[in-house]
Amino acid sequence: MSRLSPYWLWLVLALPALGMTYELATTTNPRIYHILVHPTGEFAARFTIIAMLATPLMLLFKGWRGPLWLKKNRRYFGVAAFFYAIAHTVFYLIDKGSMDRVITELPRFYIWTGWVAFAIFIPLGVTSMDYFVRKMGPAWKQLQRWTYPAAALTLLHWASLHNWNSIAPAMVHFGPLIALEAYRIWYWYLRPRPTQQA
Repeated sequence: MSRLSPYWLWLVLALPALGMTYELATTTNPRIYHILVHPTGEFAARFTIIAMLATPLMLLFKGWRGPLWLKKNRRYFGVAAFFYAIAHTVFYLIDKGSMDRVITELPRFYIWTGWVAFAIFIPLGVTSMDYFVRKMGPAWKQLQRWTYPAAALTLLHWASLHNWNSIAPAMVHFGPLIALEAYRIWYWYLRPRPTQQA
């Protein structure tokens, strides 16, 4: 599979944002920021999941070019996820209208899990450029492992948003990733190994 030009890939990743920007520019609905909080968060989660699928898919479908392409381009998906997370946070802050309301909500489980996830995403997004990859060396990969707790917190943030009464949408998105990561753990640590003959 030939590598898709980064410009075309960025265009694809920006399509949801372009649609939301059009809504912002044309709507007269005073609740537009409240309305856009949810889809921006969803796309942040979706692109995070896609970026994380590369490694377990390569393990499951050895020799298939699809996961290899995804691995080569997963940083684009990660950066896109970071920018949608920024939009999600900005729209949430605008919707709340004051820091007092934001601080009042902070102790709620579905709020602080989102804030902690976003805090983790900040260094991941900032260091996504090639400069930091070269400068940090092996430490860059160690930092990127924080994607896993960030993704777990994102799942908790999403699932608890409606008092756990509507967990299905979150699991539809995160279910494949959970299954593939479980397979990855089984493959490396739990699967039966052939015994060596003496």
